[in-house]
Amino acid sequence: MSEHTSEAISIQPYFDIELLMSTCQETRIGGDVMKRLAQRWEAWLPSLNVRRIDTGKIQYLAVWLDASVEDEVDRAWEEAPSDAFIINALAQTMCMSVVHEVLPEIEDAGCAPAPKPTEKLRAAMAAEGVPYNEVGNLTRRYAVVTHYPFKGGCEICHLQSDCPKGQGQAGAPSSLVLPGYEREN
Repeated sequence: MSEHTSEAISIQPYFDIELLMSTCQETRIGGDVMKRLAQRWEAWLPSLNVRRIDTGKIQYLAVWLDASVEDEVDRAWEEAPSDAFIINALAQTMCMSVVHEVLPEIEDAGCAPAPKPTEKLRAAMAAEGVPYNEVGNLTRRYAVVTHYPFKGGCEICHLQSDCPKGQGQAGAPSSLVLPGYEREN
């Protein structure tokens, strides 16, 4: 049994068109497509889960979309791959829009650093219906877990060793580096 507390965070994220366009690498989205995306955004709001998870010593923000959204995106890939790409980006954008609204520092940092999936965090997320798999990834495709409140950028991310941005590779967006976490090259 998981020893954690979980509190729903009531939020209705605004449709961040700039974030969507950045996510899907588009410079323009036509009116008809935009209308369909806005309708889908509204339809997905009931499938959006936003929780503050407290495992005792550490607190987390957990955001995820239900499996029904994954199923809808999968159907879109089968029916119209060109539409599916932007629909997939819409689901990602919805999750990150929530993260940016709850923890605005993350927007400045450029990402939501992934915490180490400790046993307590694994148990808490499993109890919430979003377990981690064997390799340490969440089983929901559209899901984000990060520290709550904000604790830092790339320097605290569990995935840093596998992330181009976390490794400071050319062309990767930069992030904040908190004092004491600087690296000498």
